[in-house]
Amino acid sequence: MNDRIDYDLLDAASLRRAGSLKWTQFPDAIGAWVAEMDFGTAPAVTEALHGAVDAALFGYLPARVSDAMSEACAGWYREVAGWQISAEQIHPIADVLKGLEIALEHYSRPEAPLIVPTPAYMPFLTVPPALGRRVIEVPVVVSDTGYALDLDGLDAAYRAGGHLLVLCNPFNPLGKVFSAEELLAVSEVVSRHQGRVFSDEIHAPLVYPDHCHVPYASLTEETAGHTVTATSASKAWNLPGLKCAQLVISNQADAAVWEDIWFLASHGTSTLGAVANTAAYTGGREWLAGVLDYLDGSRRRLADLVAEHLPGVSYRMPEGTYIAWLDCRSLDLDQAPADFFREHAGVALTDGAMCGTAGRGSVRMVFGTPRPVLEKAVVALGRAVRDRRR
Repeated sequence: MNDRIDYDLLDAASLRRAGSLKWTQFPDAIGAWVAEMDFGTAPAVTEALHGAVDAALFGYLPARVSDAMSEACAGWYREVAGWQISAEQIHPIADVLKGLEIALEHYSRPEAPLIVPTPAYMPFLTVPPALGRRVIEVPVVVSDTGYALDLDGLDAAYRAGGHLLVLCNPFNPLGKVFSAEELLAVSEVVSRHQGRVFSDEIHAPLVYPDHCHVPYASLTEETAGHTVTATSASKAWNLPGLKCAQLVISNQADAAVWEDIWFLASHGTSTLGAVANTAAYTGGREWLAGVLDYLDGSRRRLADLVAEHLPGVSYRMPEGTYIAWLDCRSLDLDQAPADFFREHAGVALTDGAMCGTAGRGSVRMVFGTPRPVLEKAVVALGRAVRDRRR
């Protein structure tokens, strides 16, 4: 049972003492830079992990544990997103970035650039070059109605030699949740160029009540045929350190490739991570519903805080995720905004430039934290801006 008062009673000092990377990387700052929440995890997950520890389940990933995880993930997709995917199509991997590596090396044209809508999750811009791939950035379209993918820009990126498109849905860092109509429009571009899609759906469980998650590969036989999907319980249930995600193979041709690569592709998946993911998908939904209700209040409260303390800064309430995108260009800061706010406000954020050229002048703020901590952070940001103007 979730209780907002319990979450509100957590403070920065106690979170820092707990010792997570989020709160110790910048020990003198409020941690709002890395995508994890400060709310622990579901009791069902904790119970399952205690059972696994008591059983000394510390060896390599057993088939029965992997199969249970695949069944749980398939069940979640069927019941929550309406995707009739089978457990046999869901495979263990260490994390979503491993999924991207697999997609680049085995499901995209050799040496072809990766197409990345920006601003993007930072590793989508840094991992491909490390693997010898160039990145083609396609900035999103911003309008009064929100964010949209630039279909003409995607078309141009495919014509320029791109082959694999990264589709992040819900979209980190913008919080955009794509509708079926928007995704179908993307699929027309992909199909026109016989392209591929890597669909990152790690934030899929974190969608607010006025929106719903649509798995891209579930739309049509054609989207299933050109997509590999990566997801995990790690973001929604606070499990990133347990190193477990799922790669969904939605067509027979890709499944045949998987049969040749599965051993190394799945290597590194944590047994305890698979146990935790299974418990989250099957027994953690009530806990998640409470957390989402709390986050819903926080995203709305953040709108009020930004309007009060950061006039001129643009913030659109995210439709999913616990990540806020703050456009700070109107502040005319003489340094990168994340550097300014860490130095002058004591708040650690992700600088938008790390998310691509479209992110310059903005910051990514993680609001999956107790609301009093969030309020303290935004008040500090506003104070730093006012002091600078004086």
